[in-house]
Amino acid sequence: MLKPVAGASIATGGARDAAGGSSIRLEQVDITLGSTPVTTGVDLSIEPGEFVCLLGPSGCGKSTLMNAVAGFIVPTRGRVLVGGRPVDGPGVDRGVVFQSSESLFPWLTVGENVEYGPRTRGVPKRQRAEAALHYINLVGLSHAVHKLPGELSGGMRQRAQIARVLVNEPSVILMDEPFGALDAQTRLVMQGELDRIWRQSRPTVLFITHDIGEAVLLGDRVVMMTAGPRAGVKTATAVDIPRPRDLTDPAAVALYRRLRDEIGEEVAKALGMTGAGRDTAC
Repeated sequence: MLKPVAGASIATGGARDAAGGSSIRLEQVDITLGSTPVTTGVDLSIEPGEFVCLLGPSGCGKSTLMNAVAGFIVPTRGRVLVGGRPVDGPGVDRGVVFQSSESLFPWLTVGENVEYGPRTRGVPKRQRAEAALHYINLVGLSHAVHKLPGELSGGMRQRAQIARVLVNEPSVILMDEPFGALDAQTRLVMQGELDRIWRQSRPTVLFITHDIGEAVLLGDRVVMMTAGPRAGVKTATAVDIPRPRDLTDPAAVALYRRLRDEIGEEVAKALGMTGAGRDTAC
């Protein structure tokens, strides 16, 4: 087996800031899907290397905005820029980690899954094998490099998916509730692992979650969305708590409560829009 090369690297062509990531800019973004308006006038700037968590009620357009940054959706109005360049489709400068690990190819080993992207781009065999092993080691899966996804736990499959994204060295990583399907204990472990990995490589991360505690643990900022339809940005809150974080820290508890109250207001609005929040007493 090849040993990892220090700083193993595969050039992707994505423009990177010295922090390791690229900026993301959403300018007055409206998105309509079919006849349904999803977001309206979304303005958001994310700095290179920043970890931003996106919170909001179900149906407020969090995943839709992420898909616009990924290049899977074209805004109805406004612009999305990554590294100062307009997004006109998917690109290797942006990696996506989905909630489900089913995106792994079940017939390929962990090593082969992680090598898949560089192989399709024509990266030489030795170089891609060294880079793959580097990132497999980084996510703590060196013991599972020859295993198939079906032989792994849910948390291990998510680690493999993260390694498969990291090996392409994207300047932006987009994560759509990547730990949502995991049990509580595995989720805590994966949150700590992601924090460690991000601090080592410093890509820009846009992380979607419904878990307030997760946002407090991971984010440099927490961006709160308003209730949909026609959702926008409600608040953007800096998380000025040293890493690694502990949710029992008084500062973390205070921030958790503040965010809980903010999202509670939007959830109440969303329920009221559907009639579920109306007082039915006579």
